[in-house]
Amino acid sequence: MKYFKRIRAGIDPGPFLDEIAALGDAWAMVTGRQDKIAVQREALAIPLRGLRRSQIHGRKRSDVHESRWTSASAQFPHARAFLEETAAALGCDLSRGKIVCLPAGRRVYPHIDRGRYYRLRGRYHLVLKSAAGSWLKAADEEVRMGEGELWWFDNDQMHEAFNDGDQDRIHMIFDLLPHERRAEAEAETAAAIARMAAVQTAAVA
Repeated sequence: MKYFKRIRAGIDPGPFLDEIAALGDAWAMVTGRQDKIAVQREALAIPLRGLRRSQIHGRKRSDVHESRWTSASAQFPHARAFLEETAAALGCDLSRGKIVCLPAGRRVYPHIDRGRYYRLRGRYHLVLKSAAGSWLKAADEEVRMGEGELWWFDNDQMHEAFNDGDQDRIHMIFDLLPHERRAEAEAETAAAIARMAAVQTAAVA
Protein backbone atom coordinates (compact mmCIF):
# COMPACT_ATOMS: atom_id res chain seq x y z
CA MET A 1 0.00 0.00 0.00
CA LYS A 2 1.19 3.51 -0.84
CA TYR A 3 -1.30 5.61 1.08
CA PHE A 4 -1.72 3.72 4.37
CA LYS A 5 0.72 2.26 6.87
CA ARG A 6 0.00 0.63 10.21
CA ILE A 7 2.53 1.96 12.73
CA ARG A 8 1.53 0.13 15.92
CA ALA A 9 -1.06 -2.29 17.25
CA GLY A 10 -2.15 -3.41 20.71
CA ILE A 11 -2.57 0.06 22.21
CA ASP A 12 -5.09 0.01 25.08
CA PRO A 13 -8.00 2.36 24.22
CA GLY A 14 -9.43 2.17 27.75
CA PRO A 15 -7.64 5.13 29.37
CA PHE A 16 -8.47 7.40 26.42
CA LEU A 17 -12.15 6.44 26.51
CA ASP A 18 -12.23 6.89 30.29
CA GLU A 19 -11.07 10.49 29.89
CA ILE A 20 -13.86 11.17 27.38
CA ALA A 21 -16.51 9.52 29.57
CA ALA A 22 -15.41 11.51 32.63
CA LEU A 23 -16.51 14.75 30.96
CA GLY A 24 -20.10 13.72 30.30
CA ASP A 25 -21.16 15.41 27.04
CA ALA A 26 -17.59 16.10 25.90
CA TRP A 27 -18.63 16.29 22.23
CA ALA A 28 -20.69 19.44 22.87
CA MET A 29 -17.72 21.42 24.18
CA VAL A 30 -16.65 22.73 20.76
CA THR A 31 -18.67 22.42 17.55
CA GLY A 32 -16.69 24.57 15.13
CA ARG A 33 -15.35 21.69 13.04
CA GLN A 34 -18.74 20.26 12.10
CA ASP A 35 -20.34 23.71 11.89
CA LYS A 36 -17.75 25.25 9.57
CA ILE A 37 -16.23 22.42 7.52
CA ALA A 38 -18.83 20.93 5.19
CA VAL A 39 -17.10 17.60 4.57
CA GLN A 40 -16.84 17.08 8.36
CA ARG A 41 -20.44 18.05 9.16
CA GLU A 42 -21.47 14.58 10.36
CA ALA A 43 -18.51 14.12 12.74
CA LEU A 44 -18.05 15.40 16.29
CA ALA A 45 -14.70 16.57 17.64
CA ILE A 46 -12.83 17.44 20.82
CA PRO A 47 -9.86 19.67 19.85
CA LEU A 48 -6.68 18.91 21.80
CA ARG A 49 -4.26 21.04 19.79
CA GLY A 50 -5.16 23.85 17.43
CA LEU A 51 -3.45 26.53 15.41
CA ARG A 52 -1.79 29.39 17.28
CA ARG A 53 -3.86 32.41 16.27
CA SER A 54 -1.13 34.88 17.17
CA GLN A 55 1.00 33.32 14.43
CA ILE A 56 -1.44 33.66 11.52
CA HIS A 57 0.36 36.72 10.06
CA GLY A 58 -2.08 37.17 7.18
CA ARG A 59 -2.02 33.52 6.11
CA LYS A 60 -4.89 31.14 5.52
CA ARG A 61 -5.50 28.89 8.51
CA SER A 62 -4.40 25.93 6.40
CA ASP A 63 -1.00 27.58 5.89
CA VAL A 64 -0.27 28.29 9.57
CA HIS A 65 2.37 25.95 10.99
CA GLU A 66 2.34 26.92 14.67
CA SER A 67 0.05 25.08 17.09
CA ARG A 68 -0.70 24.96 20.82
CA TRP A 69 -2.63 22.92 23.37
CA THR A 70 -6.28 23.86 23.80
CA SER A 71 -7.57 24.70 27.26
CA ALA A 72 -9.80 21.59 27.13
CA SER A 73 -6.77 19.34 26.56
CA ALA A 74 -5.81 19.68 30.23
CA GLN A 75 -8.65 17.27 30.95
CA PHE A 76 -7.02 14.60 28.75
CA PRO A 77 -3.60 13.94 30.36
CA HIS A 78 -3.33 10.39 29.01
CA ALA A 79 -4.08 11.54 25.46
CA ARG A 80 -1.60 14.40 25.76
CA ALA A 81 1.14 12.10 27.01
CA PHE A 82 0.51 9.64 24.18
CA LEU A 83 0.74 12.40 21.57
CA GLU A 84 3.99 13.74 23.00
CA GLU A 85 5.55 10.30 23.32
CA THR A 86 4.50 9.27 19.80
CA ALA A 87 5.90 12.46 18.26
CA ALA A 88 9.23 11.94 20.02
CA ALA A 89 9.40 8.26 19.06
CA LEU A 90 8.80 9.07 15.38
CA GLY A 91 11.29 11.96 15.29
CA CYS A 92 8.64 14.63 14.78
CA ASP A 93 7.21 17.83 16.23
CA LEU A 94 3.63 17.54 17.46
CA SER A 95 1.17 19.71 15.55
CA ARG A 96 -2.65 19.81 15.62
CA GLY A 97 -4.74 17.02 17.11
CA LYS A 98 -8.28 16.10 18.09
CA ILE A 99 -10.50 13.24 19.21
CA VAL A 100 -13.23 12.59 16.65
CA CYS A 101 -16.49 10.67 16.89
CA LEU A 102 -18.21 9.48 13.71
CA PRO A 103 -21.67 8.18 14.71
CA ALA A 104 -23.13 5.04 13.14
CA GLY A 105 -24.25 5.56 9.56
CA ARG A 106 -22.39 8.87 9.22
CA ARG A 107 -19.52 9.74 6.92
CA VAL A 108 -16.67 12.13 6.27
CA TYR A 109 -17.12 13.22 2.67
CA PRO A 110 -14.37 12.93 0.03
CA HIS A 111 -11.81 15.74 0.26
CA ILE A 112 -8.12 16.62 0.20
CA ASP A 113 -6.59 18.52 3.12
CA ARG A 114 -5.14 21.50 1.26
CA GLY A 115 -2.58 24.04 2.47
CA ARG A 116 1.08 24.32 3.37
CA TYR A 117 0.42 23.08 6.91
CA TYR A 118 -0.72 19.71 5.56
CA ARG A 119 1.89 19.39 2.84
CA LEU A 120 4.72 19.29 5.37
CA ARG A 121 3.09 16.92 7.84
CA GLY A 122 1.98 13.33 8.26
CA ARG A 123 -1.59 12.49 9.34
CA TYR A 124 -2.13 9.77 11.96
CA HIS A 125 -5.20 7.93 13.30
CA LEU A 126 -5.34 6.06 16.60
CA VAL A 127 -8.49 3.92 16.69
CA LEU A 128 -10.08 4.12 20.15
CA LYS A 129 -13.50 2.59 19.46
CA SER A 130 -14.66 0.76 16.35
CA ALA A 131 -16.43 -2.53 16.93
CA ALA A 132 -16.59 -3.40 13.23
CA GLY A 133 -13.30 -1.76 12.28
CA SER A 134 -12.98 1.66 10.66
CA TRP A 135 -13.28 1.90 6.89
CA LEU A 136 -11.21 4.61 5.22
CA LYS A 137 -10.33 5.22 1.60
CA ALA A 138 -7.48 7.27 0.12
CA ALA A 139 -7.23 7.49 -3.67
CA ASP A 140 -7.83 3.91 -4.87
CA GLU A 141 -6.83 2.18 -1.62
CA GLU A 142 -9.15 1.06 1.17
CA VAL A 143 -8.38 -0.17 4.69
CA ARG A 144 -10.28 -1.25 7.78
CA MET A 145 -8.46 -0.05 10.90
CA GLY A 146 -8.90 -1.99 14.13
CA GLU A 147 -9.25 -0.83 17.72
CA GLY A 148 -5.89 -0.10 19.35
CA GLU A 149 -4.12 0.43 16.03
CA LEU A 150 -2.14 3.51 15.06
CA TRP A 151 -2.07 4.31 11.34
CA TRP A 152 -0.43 6.86 9.07
CA PHE A 153 -2.23 7.78 5.88
CA ASP A 154 -1.62 10.16 3.01
CA ASN A 155 -4.12 13.00 3.27
CA ASP A 156 -2.63 14.60 0.15
CA GLN A 157 -4.89 12.09 -1.64
CA MET A 158 -8.66 12.35 -2.01
CA HIS A 159 -9.92 10.54 1.08
CA GLU A 160 -13.13 9.70 2.90
CA ALA A 161 -14.52 7.66 5.80
CA PHE A 162 -17.81 5.92 6.54
CA ASN A 163 -19.04 4.31 9.74
CA ASP A 164 -20.83 1.24 8.49
CA GLY A 165 -21.21 -0.20 11.99
CA ASP A 166 -23.99 0.25 14.52
CA GLN A 167 -21.93 2.07 17.18
CA ASP A 168 -19.96 5.31 17.41
CA ARG A 169 -16.50 5.23 15.88
CA ILE A 170 -13.92 7.19 17.89
CA HIS A 171 -10.41 8.06 16.69
CA MET A 172 -7.67 10.36 17.90
CA ILE A 173 -6.42 12.15 14.78
CA PHE A 174 -3.21 14.17 14.79
CA ASP A 175 -0.48 15.62 12.61
CA LEU A 176 3.28 15.32 12.98
CA LEU A 177 6.00 17.49 11.43
CA PRO A 178 9.18 15.49 10.70
CA HIS A 179 12.23 17.16 12.21
CA GLU A 180 13.86 17.38 8.80
CA ARG A 181 11.02 19.68 7.63
CA ARG A 182 11.06 21.98 10.68
CA ALA A 183 13.37 24.52 9.02
CA GLU A 184 11.03 24.71 6.01
CA ALA A 185 8.06 25.50 8.24
CA GLU A 186 10.03 28.11 10.18
CA ALA A 187 11.16 29.77 6.94
CA GLU A 188 7.56 30.03 5.71
CA THR A 189 6.49 31.68 8.96
CA ALA A 190 9.42 34.12 8.78
CA ALA A 191 8.43 35.02 5.22
CA ALA A 192 4.82 35.64 6.32
CA ILE A 193 6.00 37.93 9.12
CA ALA A 194 8.17 39.84 6.67
CA ARG A 195 5.27 40.27 4.25
CA MET A 196 3.01 41.60 7.01
CA ALA A 197 5.70 44.02 8.14
CA ALA A 198 6.12 45.29 4.58
CA VAL A 199 2.34 45.83 4.24
CA GLN A 200 2.21 47.71 7.55
CA THR A 201 5.17 49.88 6.57
CA ALA A 202 3.58 50.73 3.24
CA ALA A 203 0.29 51.60 4.97
CA VAL A 204 1.88 54.28 7.12
CA ALA A 205 4.25 55.65 4.48
